[in-house]
Amino acid sequence: MLKINDITYSVAGRTLVENATAVIPTGHKVGLVGRNGTGKTTLFNVIRGHIVLDTGAISLPRGSRIGGVSQEVPGNEVSLIDTVLKADVERTDLLAEAETATDPNRIAEIQTRLADIDAWSAEARGSAILKGLGFTESEQKMPCSAFSGGWRMRVALAAVLFSEPDLLLLDEPTNYLDLEGALWLEAYLAKYPHTVLIVSHDRELLNRAVGGILHLEDKDLTYYTGNYDTFVKQRAEKRALLTAAAKKQDLQRAHLQSFVDRFKAKASKAKQAQSRVKMLEKMETIRAPEDAARTVFTFPSPEELSPPIIALENGSTGYGETVILKGLNLRIDQDDRIALLGRNGEGKSTLSKLLFGQLEVMTGKMSTSNKLRIGFFAQHQVEELHIDETPLQHLIRVKSEEGQPRLRARLAGFGLGADQADTEVRRLSGGQKARLSLLLATIHAPHLLILDEPTNHLDIESREALVEALTAYTGAVILVSHDMHLLSMVADRLWLVRNGSVTPYDEDLQEYRKLLLAPDKPKADKPKEKPKKASRDQVLALRSEVRKGEERVAKINDMRDKLAKKLADPALYEDARKGEVEVWQKKYAEVMGALERAESIWMASLEKLEKAET
Repeated sequence: MLKINDITYSVAGRTLVENATAVIPTGHKVGLVGRNGTGKTTLFNVIRGHIVLDTGAISLPRGSRIGGVSQEVPGNEVSLIDTVLKADVERTDLLAEAETATDPNRIAEIQTRLADIDAWSAEARGSAILKGLGFTESEQKMPCSAFSGGWRMRVALAAVLFSEPDLLLLDEPTNYLDLEGALWLEAYLAKYPHTVLIVSHDRELLNRAVGGILHLEDKDLTYYTGNYDTFVKQRAEKRALLTAAAKKQDLQRAHLQSFVDRFKAKASKAKQAQSRVKMLEKMETIRAPEDAARTVFTFPSPEELSPPIIALENGSTGYGETVILKGLNLRIDQDDRIALLGRNGEGKSTLSKLLFGQLEVMTGKMSTSNKLRIGFFAQHQVEELHIDETPLQHLIRVKSEEGQPRLRARLAGFGLGADQADTEVRRLSGGQKARLSLLLATIHAPHLLILDEPTNHLDIESREALVEALTAYTGAVILVSHDMHLLSMVADRLWLVRNGSVTPYDEDLQEYRKLLLAPDKPKADKPKEKPKKASRDQVLALRSEVRKGEERVAKINDMRDKLAKKLADPALYEDARKGEVEVWQKKYAEVMGALERAESIWMASLEKLEKAET
């Protein structure tokens, strides 16, 4: 087991953990959680021996191997599969020795040990891990130099998983994975045969892959049994008990102090008063837990545009002469919340760039509202911030007409206070940079917000704040994310990008999860005689039409009532105003005609919806 005994450590003169103790049983999967900046990554470095403790000790069983993803794989000419296989140092050394050994006894020992560690199935196991993290069989034979840094991080993760250390330390492993890779990792970790300690802000991963939570808060470590949701409940109950106990103690202290104040000068009560003074001195103060500053996002609201804001008819797009997506028949309204599903490389980013205007349609037609404003957030934009400028200077560049007080208020609305506003970007945390990029993407009140992996580097509190902001946001959202919790809370429509096309996905996210984890499972044949049911996307579109039709009828009814009130006014029929009567009557007739047409369209939409839902 991993024993953390009364440890204290500091970085740059700042104490991160003080007199903390915790025990993680062998074979347990534990999530290490805490707000950004509390020292979670530093604790990993302490466990690995990279940082010396001020006091205390950390111990593991003798001979235990510790493994983690410290950096990406170099861009060399070694193939991906060979890079992963070399991570098992014992196997690599034994195979090399087997080539040169001449002593029969040593040869026998080598072969026995190779059999014990299942060396002959190693390539199949390594290949399966790489496949789970998104690499095809042909890609596994390619050199590491053929892949970007993010993909090489996946290779590094595959290597440490393949080596199966006794204590596996993972620091935000899903930050460089897509949804499919994150779901595969979640399932893999749940079956991992040794101890796992994982830093993650992915709520679904912490709910499905771990059985304990190690919470780092106020320089202390507290272990909770259960997944993340259980931890949240237990912590809330603990805080409530502490708050109640502190309140009760305050009342008791006030009562004792009142007695002392009243009777300390009276000889007959002096002993009793002195006794209560001693009770007050011995009373160990129970401190009510302080609520941490709440993370917020405040998205500006755009004006309403007539639907649809974007429509694609038989469109296609790609790069140069290469078509990536074709047959695109899509519609986006301002109240849509759409999640893009699909394996990496299928075209989710291509579709996002098309909608944003970075790519043109090759064939077909794409129409957009004249006043449409689109905001776009992607991880590469975080890296493109001006590192030698402050967040305030970034905002001045794009909103020079606004004064500094207003711009500082905008920064505060994204959790960037006065100190961060005047701090160079190079000195900001990953989460603070992500919040600045989100602010820049939304500062012009876009009607459509495209978010590509917005939760990387955001802690759980920030992710919950993002969910709340997107729920309140009055524009459309296109979302690409590996965070299943974010997708489930925000998206009400699912589009599947696969085999060069984009189609509505009729099932829910849990079904999609099952599909990814068991892709080869044959689907039961549907009865041929059963009529085709309207898709979820079609039903949602019809509901939107009905709602808009109802609102249109209500507005026209309101206009009719106002005109009827005008026509009922006796003053309108005075001799001097007879010419106005005809004008108002004509307007009334036009409104009644419009009302009839609106009601007809509304009733037709209701009938279509009723048929679709039966």
